[in-house]
Amino acid sequence: MRDPHLSDRLRDLAVATSLLTRLPIHLPAAAFDHGARSAWCWPVIGLLLAGLAGCVALIGQATGLAHEISALLGLFTLVVLTGAMHEDGLADVADGFWGGHERGRRLDIMRDSRIGAYGVIALVLGLGLRAMALVSLGIFMIPGLFAAAALSRAAMVVSMAALPHARRDGLSRATGRPSAMIATIACAIALVAALLLTGKAALPAILAVAVATAGAMHVARRKIGGQTGDVLGATQQLSEITALLALSAAL
Repeated sequence: MRDPHLSDRLRDLAVATSLLTRLPIHLPAAAFDHGARSAWCWPVIGLLLAGLAGCVALIGQATGLAHEISALLGLFTLVVLTGAMHEDGLADVADGFWGGHERGRRLDIMRDSRIGAYGVIALVLGLGLRAMALVSLGIFMIPGLFAAAALSRAAMVVSMAALPHARRDGLSRATGRPSAMIATIACAIALVAALLLTGKAALPAILAVAVATAGAMHVARRKIGGQTGDVLGATQQLSEITALLALSAAL
């Protein structure tokens, strides 16, 4: 007899994989009606992505490539696997928040497919900081990659649960808002993973992610009154960057 709870958990994993990655997961449209329920396992998807990126980096090292090149290949893999979804959110938020002077205009800019100067600067700095942090981690690059991936996905869930929707449509609105319990489970998974993978060095990373997430939520509330899919993507990027930098300083 099938365990309905196990089936629900597997469905959540499939929905989360489809939402957060470009992996070929084909699900009926009805599966996404309650997409927010899958948010508890978003850190697990982060670990999956980090594992695939880490494998690419390790293969690069095994073939004799320099550590720096292997780190860049791992980062490139992350971008490809997510379809640059979170990077796109970071660029859109940078353009919208600082390119518009009132809420409606900011939301319009964020929806515009064109990228502006603020978005370009945010992308260059974000990718550069992530790459340099990964290189600086040395032999701890893979554990750091895992920890940052899990913590940053939990940050998305917290923002999603804590902030109201800023739009009446869009991916975030369609996905819904997770409950406080789901957000707590996501945080617990990410915290345990980070502590197991990086030990005491996870503590400053956890603190850095908490500060970055709180800051991102404060700015989003002030600029547009809540969150959108772009805001969640930007939160993930900022959290991953701060986690990697904190780990780089601690390890």
